[in-house]
Amino acid sequence: MKARIIFATGNEGKMREIRDILGDMEAELLSMKEAGIQADIEENGKTFEENAVIKAKAVAAMTDAVVLADDSGLEIDYLNKEPGIYSARYLGEDTPYTVKNQNLIDRLAGVPDAQRTARFVCAIAAVFPDGEVVTTHGTIEGRIGYEEKGSNGFGYDPIFYVPEYGCSTAQLSEEQKNRISHRGRALEAMKAELKKRIV
Repeated sequence: MKARIIFATGNEGKMREIRDILGDMEAELLSMKEAGIQADIEENGKTFEENAVIKAKAVAAMTDAVVLADDSGLEIDYLNKEPGIYSARYLGEDTPYTVKNQNLIDRLAGVPDAQRTARFVCAIAAVFPDGEVVTTHGTIEGRIGYEEKGSNGFGYDPIFYVPEYGCSTAQLSEEQKNRISHRGRALEAMKAELKKRIV
């Protein structure tokens, strides 16, 4: 029987990335919605790791499957690492990312390239049926652009410029993005951990 892995998210864009990277595993990959789980989880951790563990444990209490959860966000050095762990809730949870992105661009008005450094951070937590908790971490360094560019990504992707590729993460192909992104790196590390535990 295939192992079941439930990823604690309702974000379709995120599930697409997850399936691209974990799809070759001998496991059934489900979102919370697909697994029929509804949970309103308060993410009150102080770090990305803490929030990921809180989410994974909350969902794990409702199922006997392996549960994965991630917490990720954007850290802008010039803005004291804002929006950080509040990235999803920045300016309000239901505020469109076009508004959030424009706000960050406006706050960096007149700031030169060298001081626009930023990174995407992703922590993933896995909770196994026996209660074991494992976390992995991934980052991608870049800087904040001057306008939104590209339509391949979601969230803050259109303003996150990757110098070595000369474009934003929303201008990368899915394949390129999965290879270098913070979530891609954290998922690859998690895949190695899962393979040790799931036959």
